[in-house]
Amino acid sequence: MKQDSCDSQAMAKQYDVLFRLLLLGDSGVGKTRLLCRFTDNEFFSPHISTIGVDFKMKTLEVDGFNVRIQIWDTAGQERYQTITKQYYRRAQGIFFVYDITNALSFQHIVKWASDADEYAPHAVQRILVGNKHDQEPSRQVVTERGNKLAKSYGMEFFETSACTNYNITEAFTRLTELVLQAHRAELKNVLPLNRDERCLTEEEEEEDYSTCLC
Repeated sequence: MKQDSCDSQAMAKQYDVLFRLLLLGDSGVGKTRLLCRFTDNEFFSPHISTIGVDFKMKTLEVDGFNVRIQIWDTAGQERYQTITKQYYRRAQGIFFVYDITNALSFQHIVKWASDADEYAPHAVQRILVGNKHDQEPSRQVVTERGNKLAKSYGMEFFETSACTNYNITEAFTRLTELVLQAHRAELKNVLPLNRDERCLTEEEEEEDYSTCLC
């Protein structure tokens, strides 16, 4: 029975590599909505602040690899930043997210990028995201400013909308591609995964990457 269960899990949940992506930015810029739109194709209108850190997972096929991405949604409030910084070192990719209708959230990207420089791995891949593209009449940050800031950091830039699902898949897929490219040499030595690794269940993954820091 256990073998049959393993077989069915292997067929349903096979992936070649697991990467961890991090969403960083001020509270209220829409990080949780971006995550829920990408993983579950859901959009929740009322804003609910993330407490500490949460994550969701999704599998993408990129360049012939089944890539399991574990996406960490971090709280933007100051009081949680000591907690969230502990997750930087485990990330292979980072989204820096601001709200195009909130100029202050854009200005704070410099601080988030500085934190990543200090705490994240040197080779971490980065993308800048200007969210809430659907709220054009309330825009405070023009697209050109986003492009200019991204170029100054050597990052790619996307404007997105969780409400309309604009550029959501494109942004997440692109960061996954960048991480995969950065780790291509390592993957030659570890693929394909053996049978036991492919039978890892979601419950085991969640236990391994628990958000509890006690």
